This record gives sequence, structure tokens and C-alpha cells, in this order.
Amino acid sequence: MGGVFMKKLTKILVIGLLLVILVGLGSVIKDHRYLTEHVIRLHVVANSDSFEDQQLKLQVRDGITAWLAGHADADMTAEQAAQWLQTQLPQLQTVAQEAAAAAGWDGGVAVSFDREAFPVREYDTFSLPAGVYQALRVTIGNAQGKNWWCVVFPSLCLPATTEDFQDTAVGAGFSQELTDTLTEENKSYEVRFFLLDLWGRVENFLFRR
Repeated sequence: MGGVFMKKLTKILVIGLLLVILVGLGSVIKDHRYLTEHVIRLHVVANSDSFEDQQLKLQVRDGITAWLAGHADADMTAEQAAQWLQTQLPQLQTVAQEAAAAAGWDGGVAVSFDREAFPVREYDTFSLPAGVYQALRVTIGNAQGKNWWCVVFPSLCLPATTEDFQDTAVGAGFSQELTDTLTEENKSYEVRFFLLDLWGRVENFLFRR
């Protein structure tokens, strides 16, 4: 009888543990989906890794971010921001081309809006896991140089304190748990961020196939 009871108890414990893992994983997947649907990245790709081309990349970045800061409505939802950016692509193309020309570049610059696979990225006060995000992509010339990334929505392209990020993220509808996970304010969130990033890597792999 004792052996039968222990087997049943072990089975119940294993099932309970699996349920806890599945619930936790489900929560991670839900948060990751929220991120990739409510974050819009800015991706600027330099012509090459030469010093001149890398400086050019930063000047084009500055032109784009300054224009966005002066024209984007801070009260837009992620969906509205995505729609607005797509309607502004011709203007953004002009802004990028003019910024490049002002820096002495006479080659091509292309601006597009699409979904793109991103690796994990650590910023000064927060991190974003890997995954397929909406992105405003700016490519200069051959686009063979190092990238520059930031977040167009919520507006996080400019350096911000952790408190600034938390306020912006919560204001954009991020849950407090997700916001804490991205800032890793609590060491207990490191495992959760690892799982978010792991799921994003799987998503990237499937996206590129």
C-alpha cells in the first residue's frame, strides 16, 4: 500500500510541476508576443564599417530621430504609430537622404517599415530580448556596416534613467512584471528574461527559414 501511495503522490507532484512550468511558459510567451506587437524598433545600417561611414550612420540617425521627436504624437497607440510611420515613409526617406547629403554622402539611402528579426539588445537602463519586431529600417548604400538600434515606440531612442523607462513602458501598457523583467531590477527576473530571449531566438530561427 505504501508503495502504491508513493507512486500516486510522485505522479501528482510531477503533474503539478509540469502544470506550473506550462503556466509560467505561457506567461512568458504572452509577454514576448506583447513586446513584438507593441514595440517598434529603429534600425539604421551603415554603408560599411569605415570611420566615415559609421559617422554618417549616426548623422542619419540624428536626422531621423529629431524629425520623429518633432512630429510623432506621444499619445498614439502602437497600432496607430505603426500606421502613421507607414504613411510617413516618403517624408522619412527625404529626411534620411537630406541628412546623408548634408554629411557629404551622395549615395543611396532607403527607408522601409516591416517585421525584422533582432538579436537580444542591452541598452543603458533596459534590455530587449531577441524576436521578430516591427521596425523602421534605414539602410545606407551597401548596408554592410555595423547597425544602430533604438526604440521608436514607446519613445526610447534618447538615453533614459531606469525610472524614465519604467514610466514610459507602463504608460505604453506594459505590465509591471514585464517592465521589471526588462530592467532586471530584481535578480529573480533574470530567469524570466532568459526565457523571453530564448523564445525570441526560436522565433528568429523560424522567421529566417
